Amino acid sequence: MKKNVLVLCTGNSCRSIMAEALINAKLGECIHAQSSGVKASGAVNPNARALLEKKGYWSEAYHSKVIETVLDTPFDLIVTVCDHAKETCPMFPKAVKTIHMGFDDPSGKAIEEYEKTLDLIEKELLPVVKEELC
Repeated sequence: MKKNVLVLCTGNSCRSIMAEALINAKLGECIHAQSSGVKASGAVNPNARALLEKKGYWSEAYHSKVIETVLDTPFDLIVTVCDHAKETCPMFPKAVKTIHMGFDDPSGKAIEEYEKTLDLIEKELLPVVKEELC
């Protein structure tokens, strides 16, 4: 049975969506990832989406959502990818391990910054999630 991981960020528009897509694409045999935001923006960053589409990681299921929509999901791991989400991460009904791995927000920067962030998430976050859950 697949383990559930939540990737939490502030706006759920860029870093958390990229991490969700990478985890599902690369570790999907043992993990199902979802993402949400503590103050979701309601939209996926168009540069993040374009990059994920280019890499073949995009799914129409990915969208910016508020934390309340996933609070009742039994997660095995919660990953915060920005400092604000780490500081404001809500309590979940079931005690769950939480780890923090912050990444710089590429929003508003050159497209190369999105690629750097995606590469860092793949190189730094995926091995940790895999070790925790697979």
